[in-house]
Amino acid sequence: MKFLKSLYLSSRVFYILTAISTLFLLSYWFTGLYPIAWLLVWGLFITFLFDIVILYNTKNGIDASRILPDKFSNSDFNAVPVRVKNNYSFTARIEIIDEIPVQFQKRDFIKTGTIPAKSVFDFEYSLRPVKRGEYVFGNLHIYTMTRLGLVKKRYSFDKSAMVKVYPSFIQMKKYDFLAIDNKLTQIGLKKIRRIGHTMEFEQIKEYVIGDDVRTINWKATAKHGNLMINQFQDEKSQPIYSIIDASRVMKMPFNELSLLDYAVNSTLAFSNIALKKHDKVGMLTFSNIVNDFLPDSGKKTYINNISETLYNVKTQFLDSDFGLLYAHVKRQITHRSLLLLYTNFEHISSLKRQLPYLQALAKKHLLVVIFFENTELDNLIHKKAEDLQTIYDQTIAQQFAYDKKVMVKELQKHGIQTVLTAPEDLTVNTINKYLEIKARGLL
Repeated sequence: MKFLKSLYLSSRVFYILTAISTLFLLSYWFTGLYPIAWLLVWGLFITFLFDIVILYNTKNGIDASRILPDKFSNSDFNAVPVRVKNNYSFTARIEIIDEIPVQFQKRDFIKTGTIPAKSVFDFEYSLRPVKRGEYVFGNLHIYTMTRLGLVKKRYSFDKSAMVKVYPSFIQMKKYDFLAIDNKLTQIGLKKIRRIGHTMEFEQIKEYVIGDDVRTINWKATAKHGNLMINQFQDEKSQPIYSIIDASRVMKMPFNELSLLDYAVNSTLAFSNIALKKHDKVGMLTFSNIVNDFLPDSGKKTYINNISETLYNVKTQFLDSDFGLLYAHVKRQITHRSLLLLYTNFEHISSLKRQLPYLQALAKKHLLVVIFFENTELDNLIHKKAEDLQTIYDQTIAQQFAYDKKVMVKELQKHGIQTVLTAPEDLTVNTINKYLEIKARGLL
């Protein structure tokens, strides 16, 4: 039974059988073809048995393994290496079929190749998940043939494995590397000139040519008899919170990724940059309730806590309660902090309903409201209108785009910082805003 389950006929067998059947048909009119057809039948039968013997003579002719990482990075291409070893004493032709997790809806995966005797065949393929969570791989199947190519022997390796898809740590590492290498401008991050003295005092030192004369400390100069100046350093350990709206407004997808996942990826990358700059980071998620809260911390390892918390953030299909958010922030965040609020407003009326709570938050903290452009509407706006219906659609789309700009003006009028961004530019624009606030000393 096990033998029959592993035995498959190749398409070559059916082609040959079709040709033999045609000869039998033609032999009705050309009788000389009849013995030739039977000769081919017996030749096929003997070759078929010989092919089976060669394939099944070696018990473990093929070994294979799928090498999975500990976790996948959401919205990025993740490599999955596969190694196949040929234990046969002949060159084997193989077809590799991997049972990819159901979330990818990929049912046409197949990789073909040939492996010389006693050799190894390595290759890798890439998968791009667009949702966080657990992804389960099934078996790895290897179909093996000889050069005759009449039958296939299936080797199934029980390589069932589960991989967790985390917020985009690949994106986080990319920004981290570029920040260290001072190449942030390559990905759109701006170099912002520092305005005034927005730094905290470090020490008093002796004046040297080139120092800013405005920082001369006259009392220390009188005491020491030499010019002494105050030396400053960048302000550190400032509390920064990423607040993610996990309500239904964040379920909207762009390029297969929901707004919530864009916010989650941005929070991870931004928090890592802020920790590198010696600030303290925390996070909060809310919808109709406060789901998660991490107090601010400046520990380098705190990014692991943030990553684990972000992994479990889910979209709630309810309206967000900004009143509850205000009450929680007032109770739990007692020091003036930078609050980066990831949310979305599609209409000016929805913003005005929440505006009193946003104003209340901005009175004690530096609030930055981050919401999204509808890039699908941009495509419609710039589409060439060829009929009256398209003109109507473009007019409505332009009104929605205009409303977004009105929302920005409305928030700025009440002293609230804003970032209106396309989803794919979220991380860059958020970090730019953070660097601008640090340079201007607003916090």
